[in-house]
Amino acid sequence: MVRSLTIKVNKTRLAKDLGVSRSGLYYRRCREEIDLELKRQIEAVMVDHKDYGHKRIALELKMGHNRIRRIMKKYNLKPYRRHHQGWVKKKDLGKLPTGIPNLVQLLLDQKLLVKPNQVWCTDFTYIRFQGKFIYLATIIDLFTREIVGINVARFHNRFLVIGALEDAVIHYGVVEIVHSDQGSEYDSEEFVAFVKIIGAKISMSEKASPWQNGHQESFFSHFKLEAGDLNRFNTIGELIEYIYQQVYYYNHKRIHSILKMTPAEKRKRMTV
Repeated sequence: MVRSLTIKVNKTRLAKDLGVSRSGLYYRRCREEIDLELKRQIEAVMVDHKDYGHKRIALELKMGHNRIRRIMKKYNLKPYRRHHQGWVKKKDLGKLPTGIPNLVQLLLDQKLLVKPNQVWCTDFTYIRFQGKFIYLATIIDLFTREIVGINVARFHNRFLVIGALEDAVIHYGVVEIVHSDQGSEYDSEEFVAFVKIIGAKISMSEKASPWQNGHQESFFSHFKLEAGDLNRFNTIGELIEYIYQQVYYYNHKRIHSILKMTPAEKRKRMTV
């Protein structure tokens, strides 16, 4: 018969060596176990949401963000960050201003943005795939921050951006204001005519002021951050399927830091 040997530790002496009280020794052990459990919960969230910082993780876990920040700092847990270069639309360099006013800034300044389908913002970006470019145009509802329209094409022109707006109208109905930058795609006769056909007003950022359409810029930044190397897909069809999956994830799964909920939840609360 083999007896198991246990090493008895003098808790009083150990506490004295560590410079804490005996009760503090138990507290420190309990605190460490709690921290480790919270670390595991944070890591579980980061598996599905690789770019979440401490605030979004706190919302996901329904805990205080200072507590989450402490644990992430303690265990060196960092969200995935991948920097990408900004894109300059060379076609529009030297282009004269359109003269179309920014109607959205007034709504924001006077806090008059109060409902879905009041303002849709639109823009497009490039995606490098297998040595070529394809272009992604999206429409975002400024109130719910939901991507309501999307179009993917091989060329960036008026048909790319009209297709995204058409997709939004089909799935979400009419809108009051359509806001964009002053790109040639957006002040084309065809795009302007389509906006008027659906009964909306046109709003444009001031020239060379990308921050005035910053919500779209922010979406594209997060999209490219989370997408990583898109050359892992074998065909353009697989890539397009992934793009639609990411839009669904953004709308229905990803907590928006300003809304403190997903964009889809925001729309649902406003329409109940």
